[in-house]
Amino acid sequence: MSVTKDPMTLGIDQNRTHRLRAPQENRQAVVDPTWDKVSGLIQKNLSLRKLPEYDFQGRALSAIIRQARRELLDAARRWTAEYRNVDPLPADPMDLIFLAGHQPQMFHPGVLFKNFALGHLAKKHQATAINLIVDSDAISLTSLRVPGGSADKPYFSSVAFDRPDPRIPYEERRIEDRGLFDTFSDRVREQIAPLIPNPLIEKYWPIVIGQSQHNDQLGACLARARHILEAQWGLTTLEIPQSLVCTLESFHWLVAHLAAQLPRFLAVHNDVVRQYRRMYHIRNASHPVPDLAVEGEWLEAPFWIWSRDHPRRKHLFIKHGRSELVLTDRQDINLNLPITEDGDAARAVDRLVELEQRGVKIRSRALITTLWARLVLGDLFLHGIGGGNYDRITDRIIERFFNRSPPAFMILSATLHLPIPKTSPLPLGEGQGEGSPASKRDVGPQEDLAAIDQKLRELTYHPERFLDGVFDGSSDIPNEVQSLVDQKRQWIETPQTIQNARTRCHAIRYVNESLQPWVDQQRQRLLQQRVQVAEQLQTKQILSWREYGFCLYPEEMLLNFMESLLPR
Repeated sequence: MSVTKDPMTLGIDQNRTHRLRAPQENRQAVVDPTWDKVSGLIQKNLSLRKLPEYDFQGRALSAIIRQARRELLDAARRWTAEYRNVDPLPADPMDLIFLAGHQPQMFHPGVLFKNFALGHLAKKHQATAINLIVDSDAISLTSLRVPGGSADKPYFSSVAFDRPDPRIPYEERRIEDRGLFDTFSDRVREQIAPLIPNPLIEKYWPIVIGQSQHNDQLGACLARARHILEAQWGLTTLEIPQSLVCTLESFHWLVAHLAAQLPRFLAVHNDVVRQYRRMYHIRNASHPVPDLAVEGEWLEAPFWIWSRDHPRRKHLFIKHGRSELVLTDRQDINLNLPITEDGDAARAVDRLVELEQRGVKIRSRALITTLWARLVLGDLFLHGIGGGNYDRITDRIIERFFNRSPPAFMILSATLHLPIPKTSPLPLGEGQGEGSPASKRDVGPQEDLAAIDQKLRELTYHPERFLDGVFDGSSDIPNEVQSLVDQKRQWIETPQTIQNARTRCHAIRYVNESLQPWVDQQRQRLLQQRVQVAEQLQTKQILSWREYGFCLYPEEMLLNFMESLLPR
C-alpha cells in the first residue's frame, strides 16, 4: 500500500470551546495549534515565569519549579540510561523541557505520532524531550486486539500476552504467565499473517522479551522496548515512569500543599467539573472525572494510595486536625502528617519521603499528573484528544486555585488504517432499483443500513405507499386492498379528538397490519439486503478500526506515515 505524502491535517478552533473528536478517516491528523504557531505558544508559556510568586506552603513556586525540573532531568536520564544511550543533560534546569505522556501499552499510531512530534519539536527548539510513562493507572487489558481471516471476511479476536488482573496498577504489575508472554508474538503473527505479511511485532516483541530478562515489570518492558525502537528511528527523547516522578521530593511538596489546602481545592475542583458537565450536557457523574467526595470530616484528595504489601489502588481521604492531618485509604492505611492549613510543609515533606521509603505509595490521578507537568515540570505539554478535552478542567483549576494563567498545550493525534486490501462495494441485489437504499455507492454501509431500516419502518406504518410496486402500476388493485386504503385515508383525514382517538388509532393500525401480506416480498428483499449490508459494515469496522496497536503495522509504512505528518 502506497503512503500518502500529504495526509490531511485538521485545524482546530484555538478557543477549544467544543469537545474534540479523533480523526476517523485514514491518514488524517489533528495538530493544534498548527506547526507554525508553536514558537509563539512556547514564548507565551515562558512569559508566565514572570507572574507573581505563589506560596507553596512555605516555599516559593519558582523554587519548587527549579528543584522539580532538576530532579526530573536527573531521574529521567538515569531511567533511560538503563536500556539505551542518552545525550548529556542541560546545565540549567530552566532550559526548555517538552513533555508528553501515556500508559505503557501497545497504543495505536495516533499516540505514537505524539512521540514523534515530541522528538521533532524538542530538536527544533533545542529542548529536552521527556515522555511520562503513566504507570499509576490500573492495567485494563493484558491482550491485544488482532484482526484475522481474509479481507472479504475478516474478524478480530483478543490475543493475550499475560493473565488478566485489571486492578493492579502498571507500577506493581509483574509478568505472571511466561508461557503466554513468550509466545505472544507467534500467536499474533499466525492470526494476522493473511492480512499483514510483515508486522512490526516481529521486531518489537523480541526486544520486549529481552527487557523482561532484566526487569519483570510488565509495563516497563513494553515501554522500554518501544523506546528502544524509537531510538533506532532517530528520536532522542528521555522517558520516566510517573510513579518515579511521584517519589521525588518536589512532588511531595505538591502532596503536602494540596493536603493542607484540601477544603479549598476540593471546592474548586468540584465546581469546575460540574461546570464542565453542564457546558457539554454530560449526565454521567463519573465523566470526565468524578467529583471529590465529602464523607463527614473526611475529604477525598486527588491522589491514589496503596502499600507495597497491598498493591491495590484506593482513594486517599484526609481529615484535618488542629496540628496535623490524618491520611487514610479507609481500610488498611492510617497515617499522620504534621502540617496545618497555614503551616510550613518541610516536616510533612520529610514524613512523606519516609512513608515512600517504607512502601506507602501516594500517586497522582489524571488531572494532577498533567497539572504538575504543565505548571511545574515543563514548558510545553503535548496532549492527545482525550487529554486535550479533560485538561480544560485543569486550566480552570490552575486559574482558580493557583491564581495563575494556565500554560498552553498542544493537541495531536492521527489515524492510520492497517494496510489491508478493502473489499469491493456490495453489489446490487435482485430487485434493487433506482430508489433502493443500497443502489447509490456514494454512501457507506452505515448510511445504507439506516436507509434500509427507515424503509422497513415505512413498510410497517405506511404500506399503502408501496402497493404500486406490488401491482406494477396497474389500476386493477383488488377491491379488498383498495377498500383498506380508502379506510385509512378517511381516518387520516378525520381530525383526532379525545372521543375518537382510541378508535382512530386502532383503525389505522388494523389497516396497516391487514396490508402487510401485500408488501411481504418487498420486506423479505430488504431483510436479505440488510444482512448483506450489516456484514459489509462489520467488515468495514474491522478493517478501518483506528485503535490497532502500532506493532501490528509494517515498520516502513509506520515510519513513512509519521514522517509525512511532521513539518518539513
